[in-house]
Amino acid sequence: MKNYIQPGENITMTAEAAATSGDGVKLGTLFGIASGDAEIGDPLVLVTEGVFEMPKVATDDIAVGAAVYWRSSDGLVTTTASGNTKVGVAVLAAGNPSSAVRVRLNGTF
Repeated sequence: MKNYIQPGENITMTAEAAATSGDGVKLGTLFGIASGDAEIGDPLVLVTEGVFEMPKVATDDIAVGAAVYWRSSDGLVTTTASGNTKVGVAVLAAGNPSSAVRVRLNGTF
């Protein structure tokens, strides 16, 4: 196809804020995990699909298959949809209290 650009699992964007490898990054409605460090204005490659261990709201009790949402205010994932951005589903249960959950990102959200 002459209009095909790339598979889309990795998207190069311009960093709007400093990012460290492994950070969750939200640019508009695009969400991904930073594949490297970047300063504001640098190219930043976001991984938009795959399973990642992500920091979570410690008091959330997250079941396998539960939808998870990115809370931009503190960079944690949560099960609270209101005011947050849906980023994927939990692939491993993470109870209360715990600080991380494994999330399969869905690059189509």
